[in-house]
Amino acid sequence: MSSTPSVLFVCVHNAGRSQMAAAFLTHLTAGRVLVRSAGSEPADRVNPTAVQAMAELGIDISTEIPKVLTADAVEASDVVITMGCGDTCPYFPGKRYLDWKLDDPAGQGIEAVRPIRDEIEHHIRTLLDDLGIRPTL
Repeated sequence: MSSTPSVLFVCVHNAGRSQMAAAFLTHLTAGRVLVRSAGSEPADRVNPTAVQAMAELGIDISTEIPKVLTADAVEASDVVITMGCGDTCPYFPGKRYLDWKLDDPAGQGIEAVRPIRDEIEHHIRTLLDDLGIRPTL
């Protein structure tokens, strides 16, 4: 792993789980980790309920745009995390692959999305421990 680790979060639409995970990691590391997110079938916009759930914690993802998953993004990342949606990523030796089994926030109300958001934050904090990086908050 390079001196600045890089993490890629992947879900099908890159509109909910992977966007929240990327935002948490960015927020908690203040640039000490290169963060990417992508999806195999990106949506037109980020899930508004995910935006609302993150805003409740003071994290703004309203300007994020879903991105398509590329082999280049996987190859450039030290850790690749799929978000429990059965995505298959290109495989590159030497990468660390994790699959976080998370409910899909698509079509869910805020009461259902909050626990997903909180579970993602827990996973992010565990990942930071594994990477030996102290969160800034």
